[in-house]
Amino acid sequence: MTFEFSAHVAPRDVDVSFTVGPGETVALLGPNGAGKSTVLAVAAGLLRPDRADVVLDGRPLTVAGEGRRRVQVPPHDRQVALLAQQPLLFPHLTVRDNVEFAPRSRGASRAEAAAVARHWLDEVSAGELADRRPSQISGGQAQRVAIARALAADPRLLLLDEPMAALDVAVTPALRQTLRRVLADRSAVLVTHDALDALLLADTVVVIEDGRMAEQGPTAEVLSRPRSAFAAQIAGLNILTGTWRTGSLTVGDRAVHGMVDGARPTEGGAATAVFSPSAVSVYREPPSGSPRNLLPARITEIEPQGDRIRVRAGALSADVTPQAVAELDLTPGTEVTLSVKATEVTIYGT
Repeated sequence: MTFEFSAHVAPRDVDVSFTVGPGETVALLGPNGAGKSTVLAVAAGLLRPDRADVVLDGRPLTVAGEGRRRVQVPPHDRQVALLAQQPLLFPHLTVRDNVEFAPRSRGASRAEAAAVARHWLDEVSAGELADRRPSQISGGQAQRVAIARALAADPRLLLLDEPMAALDVAVTPALRQTLRRVLADRSAVLVTHDALDALLLADTVVVIEDGRMAEQGPTAEVLSRPRSAFAAQIAGLNILTGTWRTGSLTVGDRAVHGMVDGARPTEGGAATAVFSPSAVSVYREPPSGSPRNLLPARITEIEPQGDRIRVRAGALSADVTPQAVAELDLTPGTEVTLSVKATEVTIYGT
């Protein structure tokens, strides 16, 4: 099963293209308002784009564009299931009846629908909830039932719109493991803001910024070598982009030195530097001594991160001890110098 998506929605200024291969899960990452939910709405048949080629296993689901014969397969006939942030279970039906609804609506007999519901409820560890109403189960349990209901429709493509965003943090790990199990060998598109969701559930990441695809690639590669600001942000990494000149990355009027990963960037071409906040030291005055990258900055935010303190200076971050924050008297607005050794910086061509 291959899902090919290309669509332009002019009123929302979204223009995105990507492909989901057989048994592949693609994660759509991006800030709020980037266009991720618009993509899912087009894929599910809930939004008519201005231009599109949306094809599922060779079958056109949406075709649009000037001079073209429009195709718009209705949502119920697309063989696509959408799992939203909220479970949206039918409140007047039992859990079992909720899951049986999809096969029954496709013409399955009562016995066949019951067998399908039993299978998927057991698959998501919710079989014991079958006789309860949605008002009698927790939010995490309701989302498990919603997953079972979506899969009971036997979709060729599963769309997941931040399925864990509305859940308590205590139940998220268990549901993540459930999704990891049921998504194995199943084609899916997952919208998420969580790097862990992407790492554990997705084979490929597509980063969307301002309605356009900013980068795309294998999940581990994108999150360890991000080329977009948002991917670096959710991966918890610092990122600097600039031009490769005479053996270093030039950012504004400053040279940033690091270790080149892969092929050496082209002279005068675009390049990116990535480094961890834990590799950054903060000084009130520029330090001397061993060679290092020194970046003047102004602190914009200070926040706890476990036993460390995350010091943010615009787009850059440093993880330091509470003692260092107190000794340096760091507060928002303080002018500082961020220091990072060249051996801690990875540079690659973009």
